[in-house]
Amino acid sequence: MQCPPHVLSQFCVWYGECGVASGDKRYNCAYDGPPIALPEDGYDLMQELCPGLFFGNVSTCCDVRQLQTLKNNLQLPLQFLSRCPSCFYNLINLFCELTCSPNQSDFLNVTSTIPYYDPILKENKSSITELQYFIGEQFANAMYNACKDVEAPSSNVKALGLLCGKDAKDCNATNWIEYMFSKDNGQTPFSIIPIFSDVPVHGMNPMNNATKGCNESVDDSTGPCSCQDCSIVCGPKPQPPPLPAPWLLFGLDAVYVIMWISYMGFLLVFFALVFGIWCYRRQHFVSEYTPIDSNVAFSVKSHRDNGKITCGESLGERFENGLRMTFTSWGAFCVRNPRPVILFSVVFIAMCCSGFVYIKATTNPVDLWSAPNSQARKEKEYFDTHFGPFFRTEQLIIQAPNSHPDTYSPYPSGADVPFGPPLTKEILHQVLDLQDAIVNIAASFDNETVMLKDICLAPLAPYNNNCTILSVLNYFQNSHSVLDHSVGDEFFVYADYHTHFLYCVRAPASLNDTSLLHDPCLGTFGGPVSPWLVLGGYDEENYNNATALVITFPVNNYYNDSRKLMKALAWEKEFINFLKNYDNPNLTISFSAERSIEDEIDRESNSDISTVVISYIVMFVYISIALGHIQSCRRILVDSKISLGIAGILIVLSSVACSIGIFSYFGVPLTLIVIEVIPFLVLAIGVDNIFIIVQTLQRDERLQGETLDKQIGRVLGDVAPSMFLSSFSETVAFFLGTLSTMPAVRTFSLFAGMAVLIDFILQVTCFVSLLGLDIKRQESNRLDILCCIKSDEEMSGVQRSESILFLFFKNLYSPYLLKDWMRPIVIAVFVGVLSFSTAVIHNVEIGLDQFLSMPDDSYVVDYLSQLNKYLHAGPPVYFVLEEGHNYTSLEGQNMVCGGMGCNNDSLVQQVFNAAEIGSYTRIGYAPSSWIDDYFDWVKPQSSCCRVYNTTGQFCNASVTDPSCTRCRPLTQEGKQRPQGKDFMTFLPMFLSDNPNPKCGKGGHAAYNSAVDFINNKSDVGATYFMTYHTVLKTSSDFIDAMKKARAIADNITETMGIKEKNYRVFPYSVFYVFYEQYLTIVHDTIFNLCISLGSIFLVTTVLLGFEVWAAVIVSITIAMIIVNMFGVMWLWGISLNAVSLVNLVMSCGIAVEFCSHVTRAFTVSTKGSRVERAEEALSHMGSSVFSGITLTKFGGIVVLAFSKSEIFKIFYFRMYLAMVLLGATHGLIFLPVLLSYIGPSVNKAKTRATQERTRGTERERLLFF
Repeated sequence: MQCPPHVLSQFCVWYGECGVASGDKRYNCAYDGPPIALPEDGYDLMQELCPGLFFGNVSTCCDVRQLQTLKNNLQLPLQFLSRCPSCFYNLINLFCELTCSPNQSDFLNVTSTIPYYDPILKENKSSITELQYFIGEQFANAMYNACKDVEAPSSNVKALGLLCGKDAKDCNATNWIEYMFSKDNGQTPFSIIPIFSDVPVHGMNPMNNATKGCNESVDDSTGPCSCQDCSIVCGPKPQPPPLPAPWLLFGLDAVYVIMWISYMGFLLVFFALVFGIWCYRRQHFVSEYTPIDSNVAFSVKSHRDNGKITCGESLGERFENGLRMTFTSWGAFCVRNPRPVILFSVVFIAMCCSGFVYIKATTNPVDLWSAPNSQARKEKEYFDTHFGPFFRTEQLIIQAPNSHPDTYSPYPSGADVPFGPPLTKEILHQVLDLQDAIVNIAASFDNETVMLKDICLAPLAPYNNNCTILSVLNYFQNSHSVLDHSVGDEFFVYADYHTHFLYCVRAPASLNDTSLLHDPCLGTFGGPVSPWLVLGGYDEENYNNATALVITFPVNNYYNDSRKLMKALAWEKEFINFLKNYDNPNLTISFSAERSIEDEIDRESNSDISTVVISYIVMFVYISIALGHIQSCRRILVDSKISLGIAGILIVLSSVACSIGIFSYFGVPLTLIVIEVIPFLVLAIGVDNIFIIVQTLQRDERLQGETLDKQIGRVLGDVAPSMFLSSFSETVAFFLGTLSTMPAVRTFSLFAGMAVLIDFILQVTCFVSLLGLDIKRQESNRLDILCCIKSDEEMSGVQRSESILFLFFKNLYSPYLLKDWMRPIVIAVFVGVLSFSTAVIHNVEIGLDQFLSMPDDSYVVDYLSQLNKYLHAGPPVYFVLEEGHNYTSLEGQNMVCGGMGCNNDSLVQQVFNAAEIGSYTRIGYAPSSWIDDYFDWVKPQSSCCRVYNTTGQFCNASVTDPSCTRCRPLTQEGKQRPQGKDFMTFLPMFLSDNPNPKCGKGGHAAYNSAVDFINNKSDVGATYFMTYHTVLKTSSDFIDAMKKARAIADNITETMGIKEKNYRVFPYSVFYVFYEQYLTIVHDTIFNLCISLGSIFLVTTVLLGFEVWAAVIVSITIAMIIVNMFGVMWLWGISLNAVSLVNLVMSCGIAVEFCSHVTRAFTVSTKGSRVERAEEALSHMGSSVFSGITLTKFGGIVVLAFSKSEIFKIFYFRMYLAMVLLGATHGLIFLPVLLSYIGPSVNKAKTRATQERTRGTERERLLFF
């Protein structure tokens, strides 16, 4: 039926309600008369809803019942849009004109009615079932523009996404109004067809009332909308700062260019000098190796004994002699009294090891990587104390490899919507079965059954004990019947799970999907399920294209209740076992529990024990065999040193055990790094010393009339100062390493320093006594190991012998290396390698990829790869405002909130701005703001905040009781934000209110833990505003996210002007505590390595007899080894983190072993020229260093390459191999050549003392002729 339009104004098209449309929705009665005066009992409603029509005798086209229906229907838009008063003003204008305008007939045209008999008035009427609403395009666009930016703080989306029937980005003025007036939305009782035009159409004058822009005030008591809800107020969208321009020279990396030019410059100068000196020497010397003519002026030899001995030389000689005499006497004493010395050593070891009773191992990653007084640790403790610890996460990522995408065709019209493979109904049912099975997993702890419900996060408990399950199935209330719910007939399906899903991903907080299903989207636990948390592999915001489902079970964390924590751990163990054994060919499941990473690291450590043990066995076998020097095959069992080698190794391991025992006694916890790294380090250092003592003794010839104890004492006097130099410099370097702020480095340095010191003490006591006993055994022709059995092969005394390796170094390697033409090549190559390493040092990556800490065959590796592939949101981040802020004052509220009247640089607004440029700030979404939702909830226009007028207790919006009255009066003052006492009166009510269909803003589920009450709930303490980081995949992403979040928080603190008030804003996310170390790792690395180098320099200076220049050369060589280690790290993809920093500090220690022995041998040599002294030093010490460290370590390191663990392969195999190869090449190739060029000159005092000491002996001939 088509009603003719009225030409006269002031005519209605309806009045009153008649007939039930569906449920509690009613039709309006057709009426074409003039407006009727509104009864007085409707005046309050009219003034509240449509003040623009409240004039004169208030004649309208609606009765009180229609006004009440209008109020009820506006509750949902009110809760979301009233944040922006001008937006809500325009919207309410649209509905007031439709419902009550006295000029209805100008712009409303009834197109369909059905007859209705009124049983009360006993008369026939017509119910309107369809009409046309002519709306001005200008009005529609202005209304949309005022509302398009309004935020829904609790769900981090635009409010129009909840009210438009589609994503906010696809919403526009026409389809929004069409959706609101469509019968299909579930709220409208009959069809209203909007027709948009700014000019009269079919004789109708479109409704084109004046509108308010979002940057305009509605009245004197309200301001314009906030920047967050109105982009015009903000000005232009924030832009990320431009990336810093790379430093380039000639279009290449500037550091590369500078190092290349420097190296070329060095080569030119160096080779010019070498050539110049060569030409000069050709004229005077012919060759360094030809006999030097006695009258040549520049002969070092001719000047060796001439000139005055300086004070420094004399002091150095006395110090050197003092050390030598001390160790000589001590060595002789130990050989003469082996039993007391060995007994004392064993007692000392036993006493130290008694500390094992108190041993504590740290496996908690927080304690391992984060210093107790670090910023992130303090912030974590603050968060845990005020809001409770961050929950434990159990997560599944599910794919449906055998399923095919599904296509949904909406009824009655609309484009087909593709649905990803895991979103087919069959797969969803199977996933729900899996989810239910997980919920019903029962674990046993201490004779108690533990289920998910006992440990899960249930935000509405005790009113609602449902566990929080972040799953797409929570859109269907985790119910098979809701998933199967559909409405249709035998021909068409009008609405089914597709319809419900498409609505819920837009409005996850909705309690009515507005389709024909009318099912809720809100999770059974009382909170919304954000689609980006439960779906993966979709493009942009087309959630229906998802290729993976993500299910997360948050479980309560109990830091201070070990019993409850053990229950959670027991359930997690069953959860992991269940999923490992779960078999469904249609589902591919990747999963992880909170305990998974720790479990897998423990499993990896256990599996790597075999690798480490094999590595040590290889080294033990080599040491036992290499120590002996077999004279003939018949004496093999006598001359071998297997028992001595084993004793030496036991001493090394005992020193490690003593170190652990001592620190355990003092309560210092042990870490995995200590167990894995320190035996390796001490073995390198200790074995080297063993080889030096034994091989020097083997090369030595007993003097006439000299007893064994004096011979060993004399040998110890020669070599122990060198051992003391290396061990003491390493000990000091490690102990100074405890100044580091990184717990892993500090603990390592403590244990390593003590182990090296004890190792040295035991070697110059216990090992020397054992060596004496072993020589006596050998001299008496007793077999090694089976020392009771005597050999038939008679031999008088132990013969002086030189090993093949020693002869190789003495006769071939040293002379060849130090040839005139070879030395410049060595310098050029090593400086080239150094230049390369320096050029790439700034490119070494920082961080530790989680993948590396897992065994290759771990289920967690699969989970982490799927996480990177499918997750669309990063970890949650909380912006915490510490206790001390005044929320009850208008000024205090404006500093924090994001709605109308709030500061443009408020806390919420700044986080919102950061989310606008998420690719730069790594903030993914606008923050959920409890204070903004509270202000919307408490508004008198809303039905949310009500109290019983008798008791003053809170009355939930779903309660129908006449004694429930609104909290605040519907006056101008009542419409203002609550302040002072009012603020604190209603806030606890808001935080205890559960969302329901009449009020979706209840804060119990969303914000219950966000506000920390103090002073018996009379004041607000600390609070947080939560959002999410963008997806973070690599270590650099995590580090950058933390840096940016801290910068945002610091800026908020500054703009709020609260720096001086002893409270601040800080960001907190669960990963910060692990990644904070990387913010300072470069500084820590420089600090630790400089401390190590500095201490090595000082100790070397003193122990070399104040040879400053020699100490400088040692320090330069060690520094080169360290810089080259960085070059290897870049080449081999080893990142800089706590593990590699420990290895770098350790490589300082091992480098000392490679360099100090050769340097000391050079300084005590009395040969004529530097080349001869370098050759002698390399011959005597090179073979011991090579066999003691290089070969020993090499065998052990190669085994590590077969480890299952990536962390072992990368940080131990690769770094140890680099350490040993670089140490060996620098100590045995570069250092002797450098000493032959610029080594310290001969100490005349030492030369004379040596001459006096060896006068008339065979050694005089060896040393001086």
